[in-house]
Amino acid sequence: MSSLIEWIDERFPLTKVWNEHLAQYYAPKNFNSWYFFGSLALLVLVNQIATGVWLAMAYKPDASLAFGSVEYIMRDMDYGWLLRYMHSTGASAFFIVVYLHMFRGLMYGSYRKPRELLWIIGVIIYLAMMATAFFGYLLPWGQMSYWGAQVIVNLFSAVPVIGDDLSVWIRGDYVISDATLNRFFALHFLLPFILAALVFIHIVALHKVGSNNPDGIEIKKGPKGNRWSPDAPADGIPFHPYYTVKDIFGVGVFLIFFTAVIFFLPDMGGLFLEPPNFEPANPLKTPEHIAPVWYFTPFYAMLRAVPPMFNSQFPGVLVMFASILIMFFLPWLDRSPVKSIRYKGALFKIALAIFAVTFIVLAYLGLQPATPTKTMLARIFTVVYFAFFLLMPWYSKIDKTKPVPERVTQ
Repeated sequence: MSSLIEWIDERFPLTKVWNEHLAQYYAPKNFNSWYFFGSLALLVLVNQIATGVWLAMAYKPDASLAFGSVEYIMRDMDYGWLLRYMHSTGASAFFIVVYLHMFRGLMYGSYRKPRELLWIIGVIIYLAMMATAFFGYLLPWGQMSYWGAQVIVNLFSAVPVIGDDLSVWIRGDYVISDATLNRFFALHFLLPFILAALVFIHIVALHKVGSNNPDGIEIKKGPKGNRWSPDAPADGIPFHPYYTVKDIFGVGVFLIFFTAVIFFLPDMGGLFLEPPNFEPANPLKTPEHIAPVWYFTPFYAMLRAVPPMFNSQFPGVLVMFASILIMFFLPWLDRSPVKSIRYKGALFKIALAIFAVTFIVLAYLGLQPATPTKTMLARIFTVVYFAFFLLMPWYSKIDKTKPVPERVTQ
């Protein structure tokens, strides 16, 4: 075995990569359970790519055959139902673990210097996820898939001057049709591999600057020397085997919930798979209530909250995209002298708690039919959502912070 590894090392830096990114990558010794979600996101991405490739072998990207091919996968293909539910549940699980991963970054200041680029790459990954999910949403060719895609694509027609041409270009036709299904299938198949490349870049960037920790202390700048190496950070431990074992435990807990949903509640009461989507797409019959999948609904609620201007929905579209793009500027909005919520004051803690509640409420409102009361609530919470970011330079600066210890705490 040693001779084989030596032969490979002469032609490919296998040992070097293993040491730099696992065996000799020193992570802070005080990671807690919030640090499971990065590895879980990687696990779910692998699940999505693997199950997606298998599903693509039986799926027909044809408007007259797509719904029937999904029924074939579910009813006639060996374990097709399992692959389909692993993929549909995996899509929701992907967003759940990524949202929790991003929330952990907000709590512990993982977007602060020297990790600004790491955060930006993460937001790009989030946008790629949303694009992948959007293109995949049409593929079952059910009622909600068809009409949901119709509504979302039509939003691009609200863009001044180029809107109509832009929406026709996205659809490949003047309406959602076979051409749209074909191009969405191609993009949905391609984007996960681009997503995997972005994740690789994200991990390389992480290992360049080092992992953050619940204390927000840079272990690379602290004292050196530990039982593994005199040059290693004193407060660091090798990622392998210590955190690989810990992540395996996290994977085990995650799989308990993941498989429970797959086998007992794959539609999650209509949240993961909507009832109208079990009916073939019918361009002549509009569902009673059209809403995107739950992970898009916070932004859909913001879109509906903004009143049209000159019979155009463009202001709402602008607000919807601004709600995501503002995340790119987060590293420069936070003016606090400390990174972690452990040492920040009450102002930031209250603001973060309100922001989390706001996001959940907007997700709920986006799932509901629009009424005057719910629209007003959506407007209020949209303002609160943006206030969290836009007021951050003020409240993070005046917030009373606690002294940060010189070394990480256990």
